[in-house]
Amino acid sequence: MNIDVMNKISYGLFVLTAKDGEKDNGCIINTAMQVTIEPNCISVVVNKSNYTHDIILKNKEFNISILDESSQFATYKNFGFKSGRDSDKLVEVDFARAANGIVYLTKESNGYISGKVIKTVDLGTHTMFIAEVTDGEILSDKSSVTYAYYYSNIKEKDNVAAGKKGFICIVCGFIYEGETLPPDYICPICKHGAADFRPL
Repeated sequence: MNIDVMNKISYGLFVLTAKDGEKDNGCIINTAMQVTIEPNCISVVVNKSNYTHDIILKNKEFNISILDESSQFATYKNFGFKSGRDSDKLVEVDFARAANGIVYLTKESNGYISGKVIKTVDLGTHTMFIAEVTDGEILSDKSSVTYAYYYSNIKEKDNVAAGKKGFICIVCGFIYEGETLPPDYICPICKHGAADFRPL
C-alpha cells in the first residue's frame, strides 16, 4: 500500500480549546466534522496524550476555532508542538470567551463552534468526542485552511542535512535518527504516529 494516499483526503485544521477550573488549554487537530443536522452535532478526534484530551474527557465541553488561510506557522507551533501541562499557550494569543466560558481565537480564525460532549468512542491512541453544538459564530469571510494549503503555504520548509539517515514527521518536522522507525513510534513533539513519518 502507498500510505501517501491518506494525504489525499481533505482535512481542515483547527485549534481545539478546553478549560479546567482557571486553566485554559488548546491543541491543533485536523479531524472535526459535522455528523448530524438534527440534532446539530459535531465530532472531534483527539490524541490521548494531549492535555486538552484529558480536560475534555473530564469536563465534557470544548470549542473549535476554525483556522483560516491567514494563520501563521507560529500558531501551529504554539498549539501543536508543546504541551499545555507545563506552558501557557494563551499568553500571546488574541482570544475571547464563548458562552461556555472556553476561549476561542479571534485572529487567524474565521469562526468558532462550541460543543457539549454527548458520547465518546475509544479509538485506541485517540478518542472521538461526539458533541451537541451549543454555540458558534462566523468571525470572517476568509477561506478555511486545509492540510494541502498548510503544507504548500504555511509550514516552514524542512532543512535536512544531506546524507542524514532517519525519518521526518510531516506534521511538525521532528527528525527521528536511525535506519528503521518502530511501527508504534509516536512523535515526541506533536504526538502523531509512525504513519506521519517519511524517510529523509
